[in-house]
Amino acid sequence: MKDTRDGGGGAPTAPADAPGPASAGDPHLSPFVELERQTWARLADQLDQPFDQDDVERLRGLGETLSLREVAEVYLPLSRLLGIHVEAAGALRRATNEFLGERTGRTPYVIGVAGSVAVGKSTTARVLQEMLRRWPSTPRVELITTDGFLHPNAVLQERGIMDRKGFPESYDRRALLRFMADVKSGAAEVSAPVYSHVTYDIVPERRQVVHRPDVLIVEGLNVLAPPLLRADGTPGLSVSDFFDFSVYVDARADWIRDWYVERFMGLRSSAFRDPDAFFHRYASLSDEEARETARSIWDRINGPNLAQNVQPTRGRARLVLTKNRQHEVTRVLMRKV
Repeated sequence: MKDTRDGGGGAPTAPADAPGPASAGDPHLSPFVELERQTWARLADQLDQPFDQDDVERLRGLGETLSLREVAEVYLPLSRLLGIHVEAAGALRRATNEFLGERTGRTPYVIGVAGSVAVGKSTTARVLQEMLRRWPSTPRVELITTDGFLHPNAVLQERGIMDRKGFPESYDRRALLRFMADVKSGAAEVSAPVYSHVTYDIVPERRQVVHRPDVLIVEGLNVLAPPLLRADGTPGLSVSDFFDFSVYVDARADWIRDWYVERFMGLRSSAFRDPDAFFHRYASLSDEEARETARSIWDRINGPNLAQNVQPTRGRARLVLTKNRQHEVTRVLMRKV
């Protein structure tokens, strides 16, 4: 285990494994501890693997190479670390209640998972949900994605920002912040809109209801974005203000672009075949036409969003998982306690 010079918040165009600027005064000081894959994996030596191959197949995202070994060496230690944090939060609440002479109830422990389109953050969120459910202290773990808080396509088209879907302005921030505030207030039930990746739009009349779980995982592109300034110049609330822990899934932008193209090609022969699919028109493209279309979408929308809005939030995470070209986590950056 060693300190790292990479605080995770380097320039958006820098490779994921490039060192960031040194801390002022001492080049070896950093708010993060760096653990290489081998060191991190040893933390799981005394833990039982709760998954089997069927679990991996069910949770793996399209185009990813999630394996039992990856689960055991990366996500098992991470789930135990999160379990420790959840237990510590409970102990702190009880001690605070005793000190204040109050009896405030438990509220969900909220974990944010951020990262680019196609980097594997959804798989990370699903794996952590399943892992945490199997720890005795956190049997009730729920997961929502911020996709449900995107404005409907009709609104995006009316505002002329359909080609900026996934950018901060394409979300109903007020609705998302209200949802987070209700969750952290301990409301018995809180609901969120549902998004369809087939129709590429909000599903009318459908809601996902969250019933005060032990842990809530919130996954999305911009969940670590800083607060916007109010009209009077003061900062407002941000989604991450409601997080107890946060994870950023990181990789080089050129690798993520390749993964996006590979995923697009895979969807062309599956989800795109559905006549109701938003991208159904791409199902009949030739291989070269499909690849060119995917590259164009990345270069116009997802790439700029990553550079401008997503990657700059990396340094705000409590923990960064850095992947190699094969979609394997090779390094963990963990903010010091």
